[in-house]
Amino acid sequence: MAPRLSVVVPIYNVERYLPECLDSIAAQTFGDFECVMVDDGSTDGSADIAAAHAARDQRFRLVRQQNKGLGAARNTGWRHLDAGSEYLAFVDSDDTLPPGAYALMVATLDGTGSDFATGNALRLRTTGYSPSHAHRKPFRETRLRTHVTEIPALVTDRTAWNKVYRRSFFDGAGVLYPEGILYEDAPVSVPHHFLAASVDVLSEPVYHWRVREDGDLSITQKKTDPRGLIDRVRSMELVREWLLARPEPRFRDHLRSYDRNSLVEEIPMFFWSVPDGDRTYRAAYQQHVGRLLRAIGVEQIDPLGAQLRVKYRLTLANRMHEFVALQRLHRRVRRLRSRGAVA
Repeated sequence: MAPRLSVVVPIYNVERYLPECLDSIAAQTFGDFECVMVDDGSTDGSADIAAAHAARDQRFRLVRQQNKGLGAARNTGWRHLDAGSEYLAFVDSDDTLPPGAYALMVATLDGTGSDFATGNALRLRTTGYSPSHAHRKPFRETRLRTHVTEIPALVTDRTAWNKVYRRSFFDGAGVLYPEGILYEDAPVSVPHHFLAASVDVLSEPVYHWRVREDGDLSITQKKTDPRGLIDRVRSMELVREWLLARPEPRFRDHLRSYDRNSLVEEIPMFFWSVPDGDRTYRAAYQQHVGRLLRAIGVEQIDPLGAQLRVKYRLTLANRMHEFVALQRLHRRVRRLRSRGAVA
């Protein structure tokens, strides 16, 4: 008999965290699941840990492949699911779940008939748990049978792993994870929000999102890696391309809403890294963000606040020295305000 829930766990060089991740899945109070672990060519002991887990718990299965990246590993897991399972979830292999996560989401979906349930998250550090700032706005309160058009902040609910999907919805949507780029979640999660007839939004934390504290790069180095910027812009472009390809008139409104969010919330996240980046990073910012701004349309910049308008105009004019000077000024003002030194 098919399990009700299928869980996909892509694995790559996470031997330090993998046992805790798999144990948290095994300990779910909702036990009617299969867990498809996809080893994406790990070079450490991760595959052995996964194999040992599968040997002692028949709900776990291990699939191996050459390294292709997170998006490809998720897609491989999806292709290896039991055809009869009713629900689908994804877990990243360095994270964990609270014990009642799947019981809550499956029970909610059973009661509402929504296409998927999506829940709040906590950041997981060695010192304990803290709220996830990225999930604060969309998950302020529980709302059942809702939609991104009713809660516009859901456009920021881009992560793959805080959700349980109805399999018929996920499979029918035909939107799989892009391969070969970072930030592969949004080109799947955002279209799903727009395609869904209804979504269940849960304020209860259903996921523990780990802050990696073993990195070989500092936070500043990671933030000023040009590949991260390039792939994040590409991720936004993939969402736009999907929306542009939809023939239904309502998706024109969805595109305007998505573009507005990109201009006001997502692209400005790059601003804070530009002063710290080297010439290569700044050139990547100007080239790729500039391309995205032109695709959105220069006319969409005019209604924005003064600070955003100026920074986008400087970006489009390739006046990066002035952009950096302005951003450094804004950063100093922000720091002074946080200390109460200015009004």
